[in-house]
Amino acid sequence: MTGSTDDALAHVSTYSAPSDLKITDIRFADIVGAPMQCSLMKVYTNQGLVGYGEVRDGASKTYALMLKSRVLGENPCQVDKLFRRIKQFGGHARQGGGVSGVEIALWDLAGKAYGVPIYQMLGGKFRSRVRMYCDTDNNGRTDGASMGEALKRRMELGYTFLKMDLGVSIIIDQPGALSAPLGFLDELRGHSRRLGPNPTAEERRWQRNRAYDVFNVAHPFTHIHVTEHGLDLLEQYVADVRSVIGYEVPLAIDHFGHIGVDDCIKLARRLERYNLAWLEDMVPWQLTAQYVKLSAASTTPICTGEDIYLKENFRPLLENHGVSVIHPDILTSGGILENKKIGDMAEEYGVSMAVHMAESPIACLAAVHSVAATNNFIALEYHSVDVPWWDDIVSGLPKPLVNQGYIEVPERPGLGIEALNDEVIREHLSSTVPGLWESTSQWDGEWSNDRLWS
Repeated sequence: MTGSTDDALAHVSTYSAPSDLKITDIRFADIVGAPMQCSLMKVYTNQGLVGYGEVRDGASKTYALMLKSRVLGENPCQVDKLFRRIKQFGGHARQGGGVSGVEIALWDLAGKAYGVPIYQMLGGKFRSRVRMYCDTDNNGRTDGASMGEALKRRMELGYTFLKMDLGVSIIIDQPGALSAPLGFLDELRGHSRRLGPNPTAEERRWQRNRAYDVFNVAHPFTHIHVTEHGLDLLEQYVADVRSVIGYEVPLAIDHFGHIGVDDCIKLARRLERYNLAWLEDMVPWQLTAQYVKLSAASTTPICTGEDIYLKENFRPLLENHGVSVIHPDILTSGGILENKKIGDMAEEYGVSMAVHMAESPIACLAAVHSVAATNNFIALEYHSVDVPWWDDIVSGLPKPLVNQGYIEVPERPGLGIEALNDEVIREHLSSTVPGLWESTSQWDGEWSNDRLWS
C-alpha cells in the first residue's frame, strides 16, 4: 500500500456530510429591473452551505414563505421527497413560483453537498453550452423596420435565435384595424400603461383592479376582431422585419393580445410565408381544443407552456397534438427535475422544448442545468440583454454569462454560483419590499394538516 490517509483525503471532498445536512432558515431579497421584479432566495443549512433559489417575476414570495415550516430540519438532498411534500402548494403561472424556487435551492444544496454540478445528478448532459434566444420587447415600435434594426443588433451580439412581439398593441391606434364592442378599445388604451420600476402600493392596487376589469378578459370573451386592414398591417410589420434580418435566422413571435382563436388562425395563415420559429400563447393554454384547431389550421409551429405547472398538465396538449413546441418556465413548471420530465414527455410525442426565462441568473442557471440534461431542447429565453448589471448579481461565473448567444454549462457544484453580490442586490432592491436577507422567523411555526387523503 502506498501513500497515506492524508494523501487520500486530499482527493475527497470533506466540506459536507450530506447525510447530516439540515435546512435551518430561508430568507429573501426582492429586486427590480432584471428586467422584472424577482424575489431571490437563500436556503441555509447547519453545515454552512447555502442554496440559491428564486420566486418567479411578479409573484409574491409568500408562495415560498409558506413552505418554510414544511422543509425546516429536513435534509435538502432528499429533493424528490421534499418536492412531493410541497408541490400541492404550487399552482399555474406565478403561483408555481414558491415551490419551483425552493426546489431549485434544494438541487443547489445537493450539488454543493456532493461536489457535482446539478446536470450530472439528472443523468448527465446532452450539450456543453446552451443556446439563448434573445427576446426583444416592442417598446412602442409601431413599424417593422425599427424592430428589424433592433433584432439585427441582437444578431451582431452573436444571437442565433430571436423573438419579438406582434399583435393588438401595434395596431390599436390605427383606424379600421380592429373592431370590438364600442368603448372597449378605449378602455384598453387608457389602462395599458406599464407601471414604473418601483410602483407604489396604490399603483399596484390600481393595476390589479384594472386588470380584472380589462386585461383579465380571456381571449374568447373580448370579442376583439382584427379586420382585413389590421391583418395587412401586421403582415407588413413582419415582412419589414424579415427584410432587415433576412430569412435564415429563426424568429418567434409572442404577445398577440386577447383575440379569439378564429382571428388567430387568420393571422397565422397570413404569417406562414415568413418562416417563423413559432407563434406563442395565441390563446390561453387551458383551451386544448382551440390549440388543436389552431395547430391543424396553420403550418407555422404553435407554442405555449410558460404558465403551466407540473408535467401532467402538459399532457392534454401533447396527447391531442395541440402544439409543436412546449415552452415551460423553470419557476412555474415545478423546478429543475420537473422541467426535465416535461421535456422528456414531450419528446415521446415528437415535440421539442424551448424554455421561457425572464428572471435573474439564479433561475437562468437552473434552467441551463435542466435543459443541458434534456435531449429535445431548442433554446432558452434571455430577456435581460439590456440590463448591464444582470451578470453582477452572482459571482464565480464567466462574464458576460451570455457570450455570443450561448451560456457554457457550469462545472462547479450545484448551480455553479459562488456567491450572490449583496452590493449589487442592495442597489436594486424593491422600494416596496426593501429588506435584504431579513429574518423570516415568523413563518417557522406555520402549520396545517396538509394530507390530501383520509
